[in-house]
Amino acid sequence: MVGFWGALAFADVELPAPLTWGVVKGLLLRNFRWWATQEDIFNNDGTLTLGYSYANMYLTENYNSPGSPYWCCLSFTPLALPESHPFWAAQEEPYPSTALPEVVALEYPKHIAIRRGGHSFLLSSGQACHYPLKATQAKYGKFAYSSSFGYSVPTGAYQLEQHAPDSMLAISEDGGEIWQTRRLALNARIEKRDGVPVLISDWTPWPDVSIETYLIPPSEESENWHIRAHRIRTGRKLMTSEGAFAIYGCRSDNGRILGPFKDDSSPEGTREDSNSALTVSSAGAVGIVELQSGTQTQRAGKIVLADPNSNIIHGRTLLPSLAASLETGKRVWFVTAVFTLPASQEGWQDQWRRRWEKKPAIPSWLKELIDAGA
Repeated sequence: MVGFWGALAFADVELPAPLTWGVVKGLLLRNFRWWATQEDIFNNDGTLTLGYSYANMYLTENYNSPGSPYWCCLSFTPLALPESHPFWAAQEEPYPSTALPEVVALEYPKHIAIRRGGHSFLLSSGQACHYPLKATQAKYGKFAYSSSFGYSVPTGAYQLEQHAPDSMLAISEDGGEIWQTRRLALNARIEKRDGVPVLISDWTPWPDVSIETYLIPPSEESENWHIRAHRIRTGRKLMTSEGAFAIYGCRSDNGRILGPFKDDSSPEGTREDSNSALTVSSAGAVGIVELQSGTQTQRAGKIVLADPNSNIIHGRTLLPSLAASLETGKRVWFVTAVFTLPASQEGWQDQWRRRWEKKPAIPSWLKELIDAGA
């Protein structure tokens, strides 16, 4: 993942600002330190496992072999440099945060890169592969991918627990047995709304079901929340489930699956309410809320217990979700706010309640679209 930075040193590239050899060195060393904490990446014989943070065959591809993880050796390219190279002489420097924007629209891949709320993440237009890659909808079609909360892949073809649809709107026409999610995004584009880049795409899970999705980055006032809006037109009866990010779902004292909060002072737990769901664990806090009120937009908060080994970082995860059923001929807007606060953010335990209550407002331009009718 950081082989690029080692290659810069090996190629003796003249670094553009704000990069320095100290910054490059910091990028490599912080990466090495994080991987050094992932003890489950090794087999009993000391070789690297297939997977990400632990052995996970659901994540792998048909071209993988026991040698595949050793692409990591690319990151050790600086070892070929002479000791006189400035890479070795430089002192490690932090990430140049102040010199870089917090929200960047990436026009070519149609993504929005964000560094707010304690983590970096990507709002994605979806990148459909040209061949049937395993779990391609999960690896390339989600609405968002986070550096702190790893994404999930399906473990099977049935029920939400197997699909584990984090950062996705999942739809079922058979009562919840088989679920469809966005795989092929149509007409993906970035538009400026009130000076903010908004990622818009269309998708059609069935010929008589059309969905237009708007992905809106966090504002400075509500930096822990991003907004997703979906305009849905359906010619058939549907069940829907929209997931936030997946989060480590076990208790810190005994490793068992988290249950509901015992009281308001509980340091970790789950909560399911009308129009919202929340999970707080040792990994941080993740939640999801429907921002509209009224019977037309009523959604039930649910905590989905994802199948073991579905997530690329944690073996057991929970997925705060919103569930709703739609009748044939229904035209409706869902306006979803997703909350994230990773445990890497200093003092997060004392902040998450206040930040959870600071929900974003629906942008005025989006209100106008909704009021104009579905």
